[in-house]
Amino acid sequence: MRERFSICLGIACIMALSNAIVPVLPSYSSGPAIQGMIYSAYFLGAFLMTLPAGLLSDRYGRVPVMRAGLTVTVISGLLLIVFSSPALVIASRILEGIGAGLFVAAGMAYVNSLVDHAKMSGYFMAALNLGVVLGLVTGGVLAAQFHMPAAGILLFSILALIPACLSACLVESPRAAVLDSRTDLASLLSDYQWLWYSAVVLVGITGVVIALYPEYSDVSPDVVGFWIAGMSVATIIAVIASSRLSMASVHSIRIAAVFMAGGVMLSFFSPVGFLVIGALAGVVMIAQMACLARINGNQGAAMGLLSTTSYLGMSVLPFIAGVVAETTTFFIAFCLTALAALVVALTI
Repeated sequence: MRERFSICLGIACIMALSNAIVPVLPSYSSGPAIQGMIYSAYFLGAFLMTLPAGLLSDRYGRVPVMRAGLTVTVISGLLLIVFSSPALVIASRILEGIGAGLFVAAGMAYVNSLVDHAKMSGYFMAALNLGVVLGLVTGGVLAAQFHMPAAGILLFSILALIPACLSACLVESPRAAVLDSRTDLASLLSDYQWLWYSAVVLVGITGVVIALYPEYSDVSPDVVGFWIAGMSVATIIAVIASSRLSMASVHSIRIAAVFMAGGVMLSFFSPVGFLVIGALAGVVMIAQMACLARINGNQGAAMGLLSTTSYLGMSVLPFIAGVVAETTTFFIAFCLTALAALVVALTI
């Protein structure tokens, strides 16, 4: 029980720390370009590290890689408190992403190696999304309360020390005792190619609606923040519920893809679509992990690929949708995004 608590607390603190800087980005730079670089630097570090972290966890064990991720996370948080130069802040955010990549890939592999991986994956993903919400809300509130932009970063850096210390008690799960260092990435990529596509699209869609909605809507920023937080809350509820249901994983992804296409179009007309997309994303995440749990060995590589393709979707799809919206119309951008979700339903 203590091991599972430390893993869930660890991912919650990592996600909270990564988002605590978002409400106070103007304090680190006055220009939107540099602010965007600071924000994106974290995702770059995570994208680059998740697959290597998965391979390392297969070779050396999940626990050492999770410990390394928590250590790097704490260090990066402390650096963000000390540094004010945009270049050093960007470097610290990349380091923060590296720490997250190490922990996420190894943590997901650890969860999927447990006997009760279905239920535990729900807790893990719920903790992940809870951390996102806490980081966004707490970072802004503490900064305003104490007139200190890094107050939220300081809080979650300190809190991350708790799972970092608890990780000393972690032991490898029985199913992960025999590790395969000869991971065949080509086979994984080929055998599950449409699952990777589903991760890019269905997870990336959450980033698309978050990126596009504020620009074309007349809704105030605080209300937009409310709906974005609501999306994460819907995901939390969905991952807990779906992890306790016995549903065919591929069938679940197919159905969720169809409804997510509808959710995308709904979000064009109403922010209620945020809640629909958030809930369906939760169903998809649990189904994807359940599908990959069938792999004997190489869970680190599988979870590393799943995390990498998810981060890729969050990075690439909002950019593509933004270009389409700027060169054509927002409606066409939403329609093409919905079409991409329907392709998942046809190919998974």
